[in-house]
Amino acid sequence: MKIYSTYSVKIKQYNHIFSETVTIYRDAVNFLMDVCLAEWDLVYAIKGNQAQMMYVESLCHKTKENSSPKYDFDSRFYKMPSYIRRAAISEAIGKVSSYKSNLANWKLTPTGKKPTLNNCGYVYPSLYRIGMYNLTGDYSAQIKIYHNNTWNWLSISLRKSDMDYIYHRCNGRKMCAPTLQKRGKEWFLDFPFEEKATLIDTNNLVVGVDLGLNSACTCCIMDSKGTIYGRRFLRLPSETDRLNHAVNRIKKAQQYGNRKMPRLWAKAKGINDDIAVKTANFIIETAVMYNADTIVFEHLDLAGKKRGSKKQKLHMWKAKYVQSMVTDKAHRLSMRISHICAWGTSRLAFDGSGRVLRGKDADMPSYSLCKFQNGKTYNCDLNASYNIAARYYIREIFKSCSVTDRLDIEAKVPQCSKRSTCTLADLISLNAVLDNILVA
Repeated sequence: MKIYSTYSVKIKQYNHIFSETVTIYRDAVNFLMDVCLAEWDLVYAIKGNQAQMMYVESLCHKTKENSSPKYDFDSRFYKMPSYIRRAAISEAIGKVSSYKSNLANWKLTPTGKKPTLNNCGYVYPSLYRIGMYNLTGDYSAQIKIYHNNTWNWLSISLRKSDMDYIYHRCNGRKMCAPTLQKRGKEWFLDFPFEEKATLIDTNNLVVGVDLGLNSACTCCIMDSKGTIYGRRFLRLPSETDRLNHAVNRIKKAQQYGNRKMPRLWAKAKGINDDIAVKTANFIIETAVMYNADTIVFEHLDLAGKKRGSKKQKLHMWKAKYVQSMVTDKAHRLSMRISHICAWGTSRLAFDGSGRVLRGKDADMPSYSLCKFQNGKTYNCDLNASYNIAARYYIREIFKSCSVTDRLDIEAKVPQCSKRSTCTLADLISLNAVLDNILVA
């Protein structure tokens, strides 16, 4: 598989000089979106992105062979370089294609508002090599921009620390065409990198990960028989205290009528990002330590309005960000990522005794502890990680079984027929049935 990553390099010295280039590029994208929308039936019938782009270009760009194009693009965007024109065409085709797809889906199930095609939004130009971008030195480059009513080359200086990172860390990756981006009041070149990775096909060991609100994460290492090889906990008390302190400062400022508070929110966001990065690194270190093949997460649906006493924690919880970072890191190490149904992983006891009691319901001093129906006291996050890994193996076992064997197994272990109620005890029972089938 191919892995793509992006690294930003700050442009030194210049600031407002790039604004006109971006404005012209966005106007070109809006013009070409109208062209694609009017000619979409013919554009859609053409197979291949390159062929579609060439056809749209023939509709609006005048050449020696194409002396009278249908749409007058060149007079409005005089002497626009061919590379940036084709980048605008590709952007326009992609936006119109997305709109048409959303509209077709809405017509099948007309719920909500009808999709509309807006303008291009905050898009930025891609600077293709040779025609729009040239690296002239280790820390300098030339880019073509619109300045003084024409397209000229501009020599820029790139930040040394950013380029040194690329030379040292991205040396084995393929560098693609950069994109001119603005963040705040500063301008950057975003360099995409492409690399290839081959994922492991075996499932000897998996890491079941339970991401929590109270503790950062809990990991268990399990094999297909349900044997636990290791348990690891990550608690970040000092980082959590600093985050709570930063959030409390925001609340206190809001009580006095403040609304935006960018500095306070930036500090809270930085602490929260630090927690997410440390959590992702911990999960990868655990997988590498035990030479695991797959990392299993819960499929978390965090959409919608948050309610209740924990809505602030849910808003600050970066579970999706952690999973995204772990996915990128794991694929580079040839590990696979999988997601399972999150229903009942913490609510059901891993030993099959039924629902657990937590916190005040079980007379426990902490919500992180739970009590089983048989009276056993256990860590709730660790119990959830067992069930997460077990559900992954149950799903993989059923994938490899024929329909006849699956019906036979479900008759003997009926708990496995409903994935949202599976626990570690069901995986152990399932393996016992499989062993009897093999012996027979």
